[in-house]
Amino acid sequence: MLVSGSGSSPGGDAHAADRRRARGGLGRRATAAALVLAAFAALAWADATAVWSARPAWWLLPVAFLLAAIGAREICTLLAAAGRPVADPIVVAGTLGIVLAAAAGSGTAAAATPGWVAAACLVAVAACFVEGVARYRPGERMLGRVAAGAVAAVGLGLPLAFLVGLRLLARRAADGAVEPLGLLPLVSLVAVVKAGDVAAYLVGSLVGRHRMAPLLSPGKTWEGAAAAIVIAMAVAWLVLERITWPTTARPWGGWLAYGILVGGAGMLGDLAESLVKRDLGAKDSGTALGGLGGVLDLVDALLLAAPVAWLLWVAG
Repeated sequence: MLVSGSGSSPGGDAHAADRRRARGGLGRRATAAALVLAAFAALAWADATAVWSARPAWWLLPVAFLLAAIGAREICTLLAAAGRPVADPIVVAGTLGIVLAAAAGSGTAAAATPGWVAAACLVAVAACFVEGVARYRPGERMLGRVAAGAVAAVGLGLPLAFLVGLRLLARRAADGAVEPLGLLPLVSLVAVVKAGDVAAYLVGSLVGRHRMAPLLSPGKTWEGAAAAIVIAMAVAWLVLERITWPTTARPWGGWLAYGILVGGAGMLGDLAESLVKRDLGAKDSGTALGGLGGVLDLVDALLLAAPVAWLLWVAG
């Protein structure tokens, strides 16, 4: 007996609703991602062409400071909501100070730059201890507050400092001249990590079957991870080998090692942020970017990939 097409089962309606919500979520994420990408491309172009005679990184440094300030504030909010409050002004100021140290140190000898950043990290940690000493009362378990604040400031500020360092990298030629590497190190990092991130999301959503970390992040699959590495290698080859840049410098291991190591570090950074959010009982880090969530949701994959990319470029 034929059943009228106007009817439908409750299960079918539920599945159809889930698919509509998924498509709507994907559309919002795609729109937000396109706007963020367009903004970054415009600022990168202004930085590369020295619009208004700006010095290198002057167009992009405000972005790093904005990410540091909003990201640190998101961490503080997540910790407070989970019953683990920290000293918000100290965490935000410490994160900004670490990023500022990376920019300031670049004006000295290249070997001195890590010293500036290390000093800023120690100052941030010391400030958290000073606040803990001032607020201490018997039985308050102040060490947890100090540790959470220090990890928040250094855990966000240090990777952002590596991003600044990537933009300001230079090498010394055989004749002693200093050759800035320009935007290539930073653009290669962002392109490889974000392309892999998109590939993992799309492939995992469409054909993913084997969960990578079902308790931590159910949406991540091994199929998506494999796609992320393949696309990361392809984008690394495209950016490093097929696009003409003002410099001939290349990272250690070439495009193959760069795609695998930086792409893999990006996935680990994504999982690390998932661990933080799950432990603090949050779905997203914030709502600053609409469909993309918060600032930390945007840069999570870059945070662990940035030091890996920096080491490969310095070694190369």
